[in-house]
Amino acid sequence: MLTKVGNCRVIDEIGSGGMAVIYKAVQESLNRVVAIKALKTSVLRESSFAIRFEREALSLAQLQHENIVHVYDYFKESDHLFIVMEFVEGIDLYDLLDKVGHLPADVAAIVAMQVARALDYAHYRGVLHRDVKPANIMISRSGGVKLMDFGIARDQSFGDLTETGTGLGTPSYMSPEQILGEKLDHRSDMFSLGVVLYQMCTGRKPFVEDETKSVMHKIRLEKYARPRKIKPEIPRELERIMARCMMKQPATRYRSTQELVLALERFLARRVDMNYHARLVLYMRNAGVISDEDAEKYLHPAVISGGKAGSSTGDDARILRMAQVQAAILGAMALMVSLIHLAPVGGAVPPRAAPLVAPALVAPKPKGLMRVVARPWAHVYVDGQLVETTPVAAPIELESGPHTLVFRNPFFTDVERAIELPPGRQPLLVEADLEQRRGTALPDLEPAPPTLDWSGREAPAGDGDGEGPDGGVEQAEVTGPVIVPPGVASAVVAEEADKKPVAKRPVAKAPIKKPLPKPPVIKKPVAKPKGKTR
Repeated sequence: MLTKVGNCRVIDEIGSGGMAVIYKAVQESLNRVVAIKALKTSVLRESSFAIRFEREALSLAQLQHENIVHVYDYFKESDHLFIVMEFVEGIDLYDLLDKVGHLPADVAAIVAMQVARALDYAHYRGVLHRDVKPANIMISRSGGVKLMDFGIARDQSFGDLTETGTGLGTPSYMSPEQILGEKLDHRSDMFSLGVVLYQMCTGRKPFVEDETKSVMHKIRLEKYARPRKIKPEIPRELERIMARCMMKQPATRYRSTQELVLALERFLARRVDMNYHARLVLYMRNAGVISDEDAEKYLHPAVISGGKAGSSTGDDARILRMAQVQAAILGAMALMVSLIHLAPVGGAVPPRAAPLVAPALVAPKPKGLMRVVARPWAHVYVDGQLVETTPVAAPIELESGPHTLVFRNPFFTDVERAIELPPGRQPLLVEADLEQRRGTALPDLEPAPPTLDWSGREAPAGDGDGEGPDGGVEQAEVTGPVIVPPGVASAVVAEEADKKPVAKRPVAKAPIKKPLPKPPVIKKPVAKPKGKTR
């Protein structure tokens, strides 16, 4: 093991990966603990790995954000490459999930929100991470979340080392376009973060390889199990956020990472009544990840005593707030009753005129369009209301925002979709393939009605122009009166199945209508003027 790297004294080896080894060291010039990432000698001979290692150092040095691990130095020594970076004292998300299984919904949302902030800043600086996974997310003992390992990140200021048609990353967390080797943007990192959020809430990955299909095939073409089917306590709002992140088509995900940050902030604003760092510290203390002494370094004693009852501090705070509201309502009602009893009985008190208040102007919500396709057919319910029955050609106009769709057919299993309808005139396509219920037989279709061939013989199928191949009337289903030209004609009623005539009836000669005589023109005498005329 190394003992000295530059002005850093190596203390211990704390991790090892496929490309590099991580050491814990002390930077003696500043007397601070740092982490040193050293590229392995086995991959140092490959020029592409050395170039990626150097670009990781240069990219991280430009990203100064509280949720991204900071880089202090980069240098070469004895044909070895080293990156000196910030040392985060805590636990990575992979080890945390291995210890506790899954996280509460509010804790998972806090971690995802801080990672989304880091990605939003990196995307703003033109850097794509391309390997977002639990092993690359650190949770410090102070409650901070750090995104690290930009080893395969792509910086737009450099050329891309990835060849066209190839994909880098961890298969279980790769986006569909990343698997296909297509050109990536910020929405690929968003898909990977959605997979991580799903795993934090349910305790398992949404796409798992089995004996018949690979994980890459499932990511591209298969559907994942709904989070609430695995953990019913997951809020629907958080489930919709996951679904929006893990859309197969990049165009249907969030338009920017900042929009994802705002969605997670709205979710947390109604559920967490304390500092988000403090919530993570309390959870790690209650889960046994850190000790009480470590928690006391960062939290106020009142916060620690309030969190000892359990980890669901958000639920306790909501119950306490509801009790306070109910007590205030009861107090107001008691005050009103006492005022009524103290009012004078003799004379009637004239009612006080209510002040005139101008109605508040509420800006209408922007509208969006949605096009639905159900196979074979279905009644479409939006937020519990029946809006259409497929097939329908015109798009459905709704308020933009989250909606819950249910495709219902009496002979098929209901299909539910959670969508985020974007505003604008570009319709969002929602498709559903319904599966037939077990033990349910489809209704028998009625036989086709007989066709009529007025020319007296079997007519071939027409081409839709109303005229048969020999000039006769095209064969068609009869649902009303048949108009024929003047003269004598016969009609043949034939079954569609075997085309054999079953009856032939003469048709009475249609009378030829003569034109009605024109009414006589009556000429009125014109009165002559009296007097002399010239």
